[in-house]
Amino acid sequence: MPELPFIPVRFAVLTVSDTRTPSDDKSGQTLAERITGAGHEIADRAIAPDQAERIRSVVEAWCADPRIDAVITTGGTGFTGRDVTPEALEPLFEKRMDGFAQVFHKVSYDVIGTSTIQSRATAGLIAQTFVFVLPGSPGACRDAWDHILKDQFDYRHKPCNFVEIMPRLDEHLKRGAESV
Repeated sequence: MPELPFIPVRFAVLTVSDTRTPSDDKSGQTLAERITGAGHEIADRAIAPDQAERIRSVVEAWCADPRIDAVITTGGTGFTGRDVTPEALEPLFEKRMDGFAQVFHKVSYDVIGTSTIQSRATAGLIAQTFVFVLPGSPGACRDAWDHILKDQFDYRHKPCNFVEIMPRLDEHLKRGAESV
């Protein structure tokens, strides 16, 4: 059986924070280093304040951009009044990825124990683009990438991975066009 080729994926990384700047954005940097270290591309990177409309605006623009295959946000998943990333993005999900949160919490539990319950990590599809909402700590970003996302965005990973289904994410749109 021939070895499968590596297929690079184009990511956008959004850090949600009222205080971070490009020079001290450790979580965004952790993700960018891991993404490019795995052979993928950073198509865009930004920092947005903890404001639902700003978060939603950036992510919607990225999901409409054909150059971007997946979006990862970091920050705003806790329980304080400023933590609004899940509220900003979950209503946009066309399909939820409940398994991501479950696996993330399992991985996180193995590292930080019961403190994982303080995260509202989530994921889903918006406009045929994968969107992952991670906590704002570099450790959480590292754990999510190393133990979940790295394999799921490697076309060679078996039994299945996100890359092999990416061309079929818009099948429902094609079916709808045929019935018109």
